[in-house]
Amino acid sequence: MSIKSPLLARPGAVEASGADAGTAAHYGDPLREQRALARGEALTDLSSRGVVTVSGEDRLSWLNTLSSQQVTNLRPGESSELLLLSIQGRIEHDARILDDGERAWLIVEGAEAPQLADWLNSMKFMLRVEIQDVTADWAVAGSVAPVPAWTDFAVWTDPWPRVGPGGHAYTETADPAHPGHERPWYEYLIPREGFEAAVDASGLPLAGSMAAEALRIAAWRPRLGAETDDKSIPHELDLIRTAVHLSKGCYKGQETIARVHNLGHPPRRLVFLQLDGSQHTLPAAESPVKLGERVVGRVTSVAQHYEMGPVALAVVKRSVDPEAQLVVEDEGELYAAAQELVVSPNAGQAVGRPTGLLRTPRSRA
Repeated sequence: MSIKSPLLARPGAVEASGADAGTAAHYGDPLREQRALARGEALTDLSSRGVVTVSGEDRLSWLNTLSSQQVTNLRPGESSELLLLSIQGRIEHDARILDDGERAWLIVEGAEAPQLADWLNSMKFMLRVEIQDVTADWAVAGSVAPVPAWTDFAVWTDPWPRVGPGGHAYTETADPAHPGHERPWYEYLIPREGFEAAVDASGLPLAGSMAAEALRIAAWRPRLGAETDDKSIPHELDLIRTAVHLSKGCYKGQETIARVHNLGHPPRRLVFLQLDGSQHTLPAAESPVKLGERVVGRVTSVAQHYEMGPVALAVVKRSVDPEAQLVVEDEGELYAAAQELVVSPNAGQAVGRPTGLLRTPRSRA
């Protein structure tokens, strides 16, 4: 059950559903809120997120052995992203990680926190680590710019879309035109008992989850539970970029990571869709994506962007022609969908490749 945010009592607040339940979808004017958030002039209530802490001398070396990321030498205040994978290399948990010198903070989707804490506790054996689900005590708030009034709070800085050490871009390796650069992102850890007072002290207005989601989609940023399903592997979502270290030591799922990256291709690929806005409606997440009469994928996230209009992320079959015009169908309503490559159809088989993959030019037309 989600924790209800006190900010839902603010004028105009309309509660979100799904993963953001317990926080506001908007406060009366979603597009105005989105513009303010994009300018760094608003905050988003992310208190539906879960927070797990790992303390003890062995915390970073232990997390390093379990996860896809190299975190052994993570410095206090430094941010990263890690994945916990199945033996088959499928994504089970995606955690934002920040270490403060005494404990590692893992920010996850709210429903994931109890499961993650239980699993970590089952794996600690005789190591000097202590795991706690502290979601009831700590809330999260997000912004596109640092909040000057919040210098006393720990903050996770999203590495997206920079290619981290040991990472690899499945678009173009050094790509200054990646739209993710237009959306820096900061997530602050704030005690729940002082959360509302901290928001007031920031001096910034609120933007709902609809605003944050629109900016995330435009930045091609995958989200656990939206872009992922029980078959997702990191290559399909360009998560090798920020969440995987390709040359670190052994961890569960590493064989699949290496095999697909070096020798194969991911079976599906993430794509950005510019949707026809003439219907003045949006298709629902999970709507089928079709090429002609054939279903080739599914919409994973959809939003109304304040500049581009209706946009979506979708996961489609790798074999889909990147130049093809697609259609999204929702209860008989058809939405023309122009593709923009996020993950190249040729992604993978990186052995001997001296540079990254090419990406088609981005257009906001």
